[in-house]
Amino acid sequence: MSHQRLINRKPSRALAAFLGALPFLMLFFVYQWGSDLRRQENPKDKLLPAFTEIGTAMNELALQPSARTGEYLFWQDTGSSLRRLSIGMGVAAALGLVLGLAIGALPLVGAPLSPLVTAISLIPPMAILPILFILFGLDELSKIMLIVIGVAPILIRDLCQRTKELPREQLVKAQTLGANSWQVIVRVLLPQITPRLLDAVRLSLGTAWLFLIAAEAIASSDGLGYRIFLVRRYMAMDVILPYVAWITLLAFCTDWLLLKLNQRLYPWYYANR
Repeated sequence: MSHQRLINRKPSRALAAFLGALPFLMLFFVYQWGSDLRRQENPKDKLLPAFTEIGTAMNELALQPSARTGEYLFWQDTGSSLRRLSIGMGVAAALGLVLGLAIGALPLVGAPLSPLVTAISLIPPMAILPILFILFGLDELSKIMLIVIGVAPILIRDLCQRTKELPREQLVKAQTLGANSWQVIVRVLLPQITPRLLDAVRLSLGTAWLFLIAAEAIASSDGLGYRIFLVRRYMAMDVILPYVAWITLLAFCTDWLLLKLNQRLYPWYYANR
């Protein structure tokens, strides 16, 4: 029977949760096994520190104030990185929505701007990082601008394409009922493009984190990327590994929150999925 075929079988909620956790459990045990093996050969091995060593290092960074600044470095780094990421992604999302919608809906706007946005999106953002430091200095603005320049063109192109894919019949009907261009954009196109914007932002989070970590590593005095590259010279894997895991967790939580926000605000968008 067709329902017995593997392609038609779906796991229960409990089984799906177990299967989702299984790779992480396997990774945990493989790491523990590798750490024990390396420490048997060299008790001072730093490549795969024991979980006790990771706990000690994170206790110093997260729960004990710095002797030099009095700050809790782990939380200071987290706050600085999240602030830069939030501002950069917020600006990029706003530009993506406004320009993507305008280019996709208005041919007179798309004709001059579409080739320019395409060209900018093909420039490797890391290649112009020195230019950003020269133009905006080594403070916060250059790091935020790297995220904006790296993410905004992609969002603009994606939303422009999504706008063009909307049924033409909707635009014709709105104009038949007397809607002008502004009303068509605001009442017909914008409500349908906004949930797609949130999806596009979710897909761009990994790229935004990449640019943020790179900028913090090169020129910063705090932040998650700064801390990782600061301690690498000492091979402090007991700091690097939990920082990488924390960045991953933050990215996952942000993605999940955006998904739930999108589902709550635009349930119709997911109705047929």
